[in-house]
Amino acid sequence: MNQNRAILAGAAAVILVLAIGGYFIFGSSNGGAEGRVDRSAFEEELMVPGPRGDMTMGDPDAPVTVIDYASLTCAHCASFEVNTMPLLKEHYIDTGKVYYILRDFPFDPIATAAFMLAHCAGPERYFGFIGVLFRQQQAWAFTQTPMDDLKALARQGGFSEEKFDACMKDQEIFDHIKDNALRGAKTFGVRSTPTFFINGEKVEGALPWSQFEPLIQKALAGQDITSSGTPEGASTPAEE
Repeated sequence: MNQNRAILAGAAAVILVLAIGGYFIFGSSNGGAEGRVDRSAFEEELMVPGPRGDMTMGDPDAPVTVIDYASLTCAHCASFEVNTMPLLKEHYIDTGKVYYILRDFPFDPIATAAFMLAHCAGPERYFGFIGVLFRQQQAWAFTQTPMDDLKALARQGGFSEEKFDACMKDQEIFDHIKDNALRGAKTFGVRSTPTFFINGEKVEGALPWSQFEPLIQKALAGQDITSSGTPEGASTPAEE
């Protein structure tokens, strides 16, 4: 990683740590159970996209909206992508029942760089890159030379070395990722990944399909979804 990339990615990690620290000091604006009193206002704020807009799949007018805060170096997020996401897409996103939004919540510099790469690929290829990055996570995220391995993966996706280096210096994309992470932590109380908001209700952890689908069905039926205790199948900054 050259100096500019190291500065940008390192700054992202510091910013996110500060943001998550702010969550524990000041609390989330959602306020747990009390937050449901003002649920409509909270949901309205939750739907505000980042500076470059949201990366989405499905019908914006679908009856259920699922917002997914994830880190590309989160093993639990990768598990959700591989095991649960295909079923969610087939049965609910592609059928017009769920509007899916993925938001960047990187826990470390290499996750920041990977998100930047996916954004640089463009809206049409974004989710394709996200899928590859999650499925090949072990080949780049946890190696001795993660940036070199990420660059090699980018070459397979059509990135020249020059395009890859330019992407890692793109301040607009970096600021978008930073904004998503800060707002996720400070405004919505995201403290682990994956964290989902299903019609505004927080659900933490990479639930298997047998547990995730009933939450979607409850939301379709207009029922509240509750989530409490320590999330299983979720990663925190200290674990990444």
